[in-house]
Amino acid sequence: MAGAKERAEALRREIERHNYLYYVKNEPAISDEDYDKLYAELVRLEKEHPKLVKPDSPTQRVGGEPLGEFKTVRHEVPMLSIDNTYSGEELREFDARTKRFLGTTQAVEYVVELKIDGVASAVIYENGRLSLGATRGDGVTGDDVTANIRTIRAVPLRLESRSRKYKVPASFEARGEIYMTKKELQRLNAQREKEGEPLFANPRNATAGTLKLLDPRECAKRKLSAFFYAIGAYEGQELDYHHEVLELLTALGLPVNEYAKRYPSMDGVLEFVAEWSEKRHKLDYQIDGLVVKVDSLELQRRLGYTAKAPRFMIAYKYPAQQAASTIKNIAVQVGKTGILTPVADLEPVLLAGTTVKRASLHNFDEIERKDIRVGDEVLVEKAGEIIPQVVAVVSKDRKGRSKPYQPPKACPVCGGPVVKDAEEVYLRCGNLACPAQLKERLRYFASRDAMDIEGFGPAVIDQLVDRKLVEDPADIYSLTEKQLEELERMGKKSAANLVKAIEASKSRGLERLLAALAIRHVGPTLASGLARHFGTLDELAGATQDDLYGVGDVGETIAASILSFFSSSRNRKVIEKLKKAGVSTSALTKSAAGGALEGKTFVFTGTLESMDRGAAEEIVRSLGGKASSSVSANTDFVVAGPAAGSKLDKARSLGVAVIDEKSFLKMVGRK
Repeated sequence: MAGAKERAEALRREIERHNYLYYVKNEPAISDEDYDKLYAELVRLEKEHPKLVKPDSPTQRVGGEPLGEFKTVRHEVPMLSIDNTYSGEELREFDARTKRFLGTTQAVEYVVELKIDGVASAVIYENGRLSLGATRGDGVTGDDVTANIRTIRAVPLRLESRSRKYKVPASFEARGEIYMTKKELQRLNAQREKEGEPLFANPRNATAGTLKLLDPRECAKRKLSAFFYAIGAYEGQELDYHHEVLELLTALGLPVNEYAKRYPSMDGVLEFVAEWSEKRHKLDYQIDGLVVKVDSLELQRRLGYTAKAPRFMIAYKYPAQQAASTIKNIAVQVGKTGILTPVADLEPVLLAGTTVKRASLHNFDEIERKDIRVGDEVLVEKAGEIIPQVVAVVSKDRKGRSKPYQPPKACPVCGGPVVKDAEEVYLRCGNLACPAQLKERLRYFASRDAMDIEGFGPAVIDQLVDRKLVEDPADIYSLTEKQLEELERMGKKSAANLVKAIEASKSRGLERLLAALAIRHVGPTLASGLARHFGTLDELAGATQDDLYGVGDVGETIAASILSFFSSSRNRKVIEKLKKAGVSTSALTKSAAGGALEGKTFVFTGTLESMDRGAAEEIVRSLGGKASSSVSANTDFVVAGPAAGSKLDKARSLGVAVIDEKSFLKMVGRK
């Protein structure tokens, strides 16, 4: 047994070393066949001696049973978006703006990295072991996809420092991009085509779809990889430069893109931009541009953030690929809020690796401004390399073969009146009972970001609306198994499963319900803020304009939209039906005005024993307090657990009160 234990540990270290050489250093030392032999030997040893199995063993990457659903996790440090630029002149302006803000004429050093086109994600390690993997989501909350991220061999299950300069932090969050190579996408699409399944349009869509798989065993079959480029919540030695962040990530065994480069000024960055204009097409993974970051972390702190993005970095986007095609017809789609959207039906054309048959025309003012007509040859490009759009007419030498396009005067679906928004460019169907609007609203209501009703897809919705079984979202909750069984392609088992999914959605909470109701200008993030602030749907429905202004991001336009929604007798009727059906109209967590912790700011550091850090922060917010990720002179309490790091030292240096978990629980009435 002793010999088996030593051999198993040696094999684990050898396998992880080869993972590091392959994914981080890009210097494989053995063949795939030899790697598989090492792995097979470890599997055999652990099978013969089950007590030798460890959670961070390479054999434990793939979990056993599928998950029921993904949990939502809150990012301790928000994952913000990045401002974009599309020209060298705009990069020069970014450089000049940075210097003006810093009050200097000296050159600023930058690090430029390839912008990997994948799914932004974060991985958290506690005492060197992988404890959580999450998607970016809306930047504030994301999905807990730990089981799937564990299947990615590029992501180490255990951190080991390979440099004397850096130690393994007690708590460490690395941020990066999960992606799929072009070669793996080709393999996957060939398999899907053979099985009669729809193909993935690009590596990013394939990656997103893979991370959403509830069965990690299926995720493991698709060979995802990862690059890391930043740290989030972090307790360890202080760093001074972004290039040191990349060094630390590499030293800990996390893969960092090899092409990241540091320059003493913007001149070097522009040379890098030109160099990669063509080189990017030779990569086996897709990039959609470059990211330019101020190297000094002190300067980053001084530059800070705007409301939406950091001031110390910017994304340079290469021009989108374009192709010429001919417009066969202009169709009109009706959205969930009644907006009529024109879409061009095209002669099929290959664009950025996919065949494009339809392209957005945005709105009818755009059609008039560009003078787009049926029969025209037009330029098509993919916005963000995903959504095809018509950007220009190639030639206007029509020789009388076409007439200017006339916007519809009636809804193409229900024939209802078409009105133009007073302050917007959109045409909108004015009939609230329009079947097309209803179908789109129901699709959104049941979507994953809203009430998340599994199995309530377009085919089911179309039949329910056409048969007049569902005339508003509340009618979903009165559907019976018998009614569903009578739908096409719905057997007894499928009907029973859908009824269970509908019942489960009743407990999603006010946050999800508000998002599902499709109130104009109210997306998932604002819906969550409104739910926490008001606590119940009745409180929100009775709110005044001034009450609404008390919620972050709510201005005159959004407040007017919310007030208009709740003043509608039709909407009030739907809300009453939802309440009678037993749908929860209370927030899962409420920010308590006048709560026990009102006005107090807490920072958590180290390991908590009775709950995770996110749960502790929710308690603070529910009692009116604020949970912060950094210690400052304005911090009231630092709750320190075992393995507390630099935050504890900073709290002591500033004279901030430090308490343990037991004292915190007593303070909030939990013990």
